Amino acid sequence: MSTKHFAVIGHPIGHTMSPFIHAELFRLNHIDGDYTVVDISPDSLGTEIPRLLQELDGFNVTIPYKSAVIPFLDSVEGVAKEYGSVNTVRCSDRSGRTTDPTGFVRALGAAGIALSGKVAVLGAGGVCRVFAGEAARAGCDVTFGVLESDIPSAEAIISDIRKYHPDFVARIEKISSLQGEFDLLVNATPVGMYPRVGAMPVSKELLKNCKAVFDAVYNPENTALITAARACGCKAQGGMPMLVWQAAAAQEIWLDVTFEQSDVERVITAATGYMNQHFTESKSNGK
Repeated sequence: MSTKHFAVIGHPIGHTMSPFIHAELFRLNHIDGDYTVVDISPDSLGTEIPRLLQELDGFNVTIPYKSAVIPFLDSVEGVAKEYGSVNTVRCSDRSGRTTDPTGFVRALGAAGIALSGKVAVLGAGGVCRVFAGEAARAGCDVTFGVLESDIPSAEAIISDIRKYHPDFVARIEKISSLQGEFDLLVNATPVGMYPRVGAMPVSKELLKNCKAVFDAVYNPENTALITAARACGCKAQGGMPMLVWQAAAAQEIWLDVTFEQSDVERVITAATGYMNQHFTESKSNGK
C-alpha cells in the first residue's frame, strides 16, 4: 500500500494539534499516511492550492482560507454550502466539505449534552456561525451574546441562517448584560484560551442558570469557564473532543473509514496529554 499524503493549510499557522491527532487516527485503521503543516501566504494561494490538489490525497483548511479555497474546487458538498465554509478537501474529486458541525454535534453527544431548547452562543465569528446553524437545525431558540462592536456580525449570521431555516428564533444581547435561563451555553470566543487562562466570557452568576456548557477552547483542557460551570452543577465539555471528532470525520471522507466512540475517546485522551506536555505554560517556559 502506498503512503497517503495529507496536510493542513492556513496562515499564519504555527503550533497545531492536527498532525498528532491525525497520526493517532491513522494508527487506529492501520493507514499508511503522513500529515504535514503548510503555511500559505495570501499572495501565493493561487499557485499553492492547485499544486496541493495535484500532490496530496486530501487536506484540511483553517483560517483564513475556509471560504477562499472554494473557487479552486469542483464541488462543495453537504452543509459546507450552507456555511460557505470548507475545512476538508478530498483531492481525488476536488471536493470540499466541512466537518466542524459533525465535530460539534458528536462532541456534545459523547458528553451527554443535548442540543435542544434555549441556547446561548457567545461570539460572532466563523465558528459561531456553525454552532448557531446547528442549533437552528435542531430547532433551538438561540440568544447571541456579543460585544457591541460585533452586533452587525451577529445580525449577518442570523440573516444567513434564516435563508436555510426561515423559522429560526434568535435574538442578540450584549455579552456583558446577558441573562436568562439556558439549556446550553456555547463559548465561541477565544476568552479563556492559553495563556490568558483565568479569563471568563460570562459571570458565574449566569452559569447558575445554565444546564450545560460547551467551550470551544481546548487549551487549557479545563478552562475557567468549564471549571466554574461544573462547580455550578452544569454538564460541561471543553473543545478537544470537537477537534478530534472533526478530524475523524475528515478521515472518513478521505479514506472511507469509520471510528468507534471508544477509539476516538482514547485519541482525545492522548491528544490532551500531548497538549499538556507540549503547549502549556510549564513546558513552553523551558523551550
